[in-house]
Amino acid sequence: NACGMAFTKRNGHSLRTSRAASGSGGADVSLGTSSTSNNLITAPIPRRDETLVTLAGKVLTTNFIRQSEESENALLDPPRSVPNPYGWMRDDKRENVEVLDHLKLENEYTTRITEHLSPLREELYEEMKGRMQETDYTTPAPDGNYFYYSRTEEGKSYSIYCRAPRTPENTDIVQNGKIDWDGKPETPILEGEVVYLDKNKLAEGHEYCSVGSISVSPSETKLAYSLDVIGGETYKLFIKDIESGEVTYHDEELEIDSTVVWGGDDSTLFYLKMDDAHRPFQVYKRLLETESEDEMIFEELDDLFWVGMGKSQDLKYLFISTDSSETSEVLYIDLKSPDDAESGLTTTVNMISKRRKKVLYEVEHRDGLFYISTNLDGTPNMRLMTAPVQPNNEDLWQDVLTETGDKLFDGGLTRALSDITPFRDHIVASGREGGLPRVWVLGDIASKNNTTQVNSVVQLEFTENPYDVGLGANYEFNSDVLLVGYDSLVTPTSTIQIPLLEPQNIEKRKILKKKNVLGYDPSLYQSERTWVTSRDGKTEIPVSLVYRKDTLEKNEGNDKQPVPTHLYGYGSYGSNIEADFRMTRLPLLDRGVVYVIAHVRGGGEMGRQWYEEPNGAKYLCKKNTFNDFVDVASWLINDRKITSPEMLSCEGRSAGGLLIGASINQAPELFKVAILGVPFVDVINTMIDSTIPLTACEWEEWGNPNEEKFFDYISSYSPMENVKTGAKYPACLLTGGLHDPRVQYWEPTKFAAALRHGQNQESGPVCLKLEMSAGHFSASDRYKYLKELAFDYAFLLDQLDLGFAKKQKKEFDDEEDA
Repeated sequence: NACGMAFTKRNGHSLRTSRAASGSGGADVSLGTSSTSNNLITAPIPRRDETLVTLAGKVLTTNFIRQSEESENALLDPPRSVPNPYGWMRDDKRENVEVLDHLKLENEYTTRITEHLSPLREELYEEMKGRMQETDYTTPAPDGNYFYYSRTEEGKSYSIYCRAPRTPENTDIVQNGKIDWDGKPETPILEGEVVYLDKNKLAEGHEYCSVGSISVSPSETKLAYSLDVIGGETYKLFIKDIESGEVTYHDEELEIDSTVVWGGDDSTLFYLKMDDAHRPFQVYKRLLETESEDEMIFEELDDLFWVGMGKSQDLKYLFISTDSSETSEVLYIDLKSPDDAESGLTTTVNMISKRRKKVLYEVEHRDGLFYISTNLDGTPNMRLMTAPVQPNNEDLWQDVLTETGDKLFDGGLTRALSDITPFRDHIVASGREGGLPRVWVLGDIASKNNTTQVNSVVQLEFTENPYDVGLGANYEFNSDVLLVGYDSLVTPTSTIQIPLLEPQNIEKRKILKKKNVLGYDPSLYQSERTWVTSRDGKTEIPVSLVYRKDTLEKNEGNDKQPVPTHLYGYGSYGSNIEADFRMTRLPLLDRGVVYVIAHVRGGGEMGRQWYEEPNGAKYLCKKNTFNDFVDVASWLINDRKITSPEMLSCEGRSAGGLLIGASINQAPELFKVAILGVPFVDVINTMIDSTIPLTACEWEEWGNPNEEKFFDYISSYSPMENVKTGAKYPACLLTGGLHDPRVQYWEPTKFAAALRHGQNQESGPVCLKLEMSAGHFSASDRYKYLKELAFDYAFLLDQLDLGFAKKQKKEFDDEEDA
């Protein structure tokens, strides 16, 4: 969010200079456009096994489910085969020598073809690091008897989690934004500061380190946390005593999901276990003061549903949610009921409302009522409703009303509700309107006879367009202030404290902390929000741009000189790509690149209708995502005339990598270079096979190609099946992680091979960079992350003929002058 406070034998792989197929495959590739070397390097040519196919549909002998029990769609019968010539690259155990050798060759090729960019990579890295205040802290947030925050120190890769007592002196300093810190790592941010978890120590001896949950016990004396040091998103549970620092519990054999939640006191802890497909599906309760076995209190056997859990804002209830993409079910446990440890009774798990097909809902609690955001009755967006705290209350849900008796959030097309955060005297709602994130403060709330009325609604206003805003670390239900994080494409993040009683009073807002971006002058940059008409002639696609003002001066006037432009997109799951500030963009902007975000359909920027059928980009309208992206690219070239195909790059990651793969297949002539980060590009093969993590639960996202209804449609856009033979493709950099459970490593590996096999001799190089010790989210080390980003950007700039390091460029210019 905006705040940053509060996703394998070597046979057949010898290097060759020709190949017996059309396209460039293993064609000679120069070291780069900015290199003066004449050396040529040949890409690896993995073997193609044309006998390998994947069967979709009704197969009599199968070791995995082919469709959900609830599906009413017919399976393909007889089954249809999908060519999978690189299917041998899949190795679930990551042990096959041939596969590992091929990955090594791919990495070696990428290293050699980009080695001339080492000075530029180092320069980019130093620029990004130089913008970062390495020794810093996050905004202290109150919770119980302490203020909680994290620190970073120069040269250390990870955060250090701290707290300080909530004394009157510390309270005055924090709430009035008066922290006076000398910037030294040894100096405490607040008096009485204590380190309760140092992630740098956890990371010692590991190439990767991710802490999932960090949860302080109700007595504030114990800490439960989950730890992954592989990158595969399988976590281990630890409990430590905060005062002594001693780890009091750890079971090396216990593997869990990242989520860990304390019960009503220090004696109870809840955690989630995952099935073989990496799906959280069981909730366990651990009684810490007994020798009893951990108790499974909930289990979800439907492969389409994922389980999650969390406490209500007032800490009275534990909510257990089990959700598919289209259907929800929420259960609750009263954490304030008498302790059942002595009686040995099973914790009572109550159902709020049994799942109803295509009804989504989320629940919070305030003042004896459940507050429910839901699309009940098929509304395009979420309604806000209430219900009494009792099991199976679905027949008692009532809309929250305004003082005029209208529905506050009616689920219509204009305003989209995404989340609510209750406080003692207010409720804060988050959502979207007009393509921008919004925050509403709801006050003067009255409930009578199961009818709730809100008499005051204040939308927080900001002057920039576009901007990004989201809630910060608001831990306390009884708070009378709200912390939000605000930023924009040109404004670094600020933590703003807003009085809930007067949220509209700008003068009473306090900036508690501004992110310090070293050497940054916002007056040199400009952002804008514009709209591009899609090919259907009626859909307006929001587009955000940021650039240096002097860059666009080159594009003004009658001649309209094209400038380098980088187009970014995502467009899946209803997720939003916000117009936020990233200091890591500055090296691109400072080299004259215009950075553009296409808020394409499939995201949620314009509400859930931007995502859902019939006009969004899901199921049988998924191609809208790719069409929108290509339309924006075409607009940049032909209508706005800001750039040209020789100066346009594109990027997307994960499902955004699918976007890029499909877009360069559709219109390879529009782009000079493409970055596909951990790309989901083998859609048809992956979505057939429910043993692959995420597959079954995402049949409600992409459709199930085992079914007649979806097979042909998915086949028509899946990047692996749609590489254009003999076409000129942009230069491509694909990245992946060997331990990635979300997008398996073989997807970018297979697509790299498919691109080389199909494209023509004039195409750009195809490089695969596969991290052998990381997962979906790449480097966990903040310095290594910057180095990986510098690698990506150096490749991009090189292909746009901007690949000289500044020192190299000066030397080259001096030689030219001489």
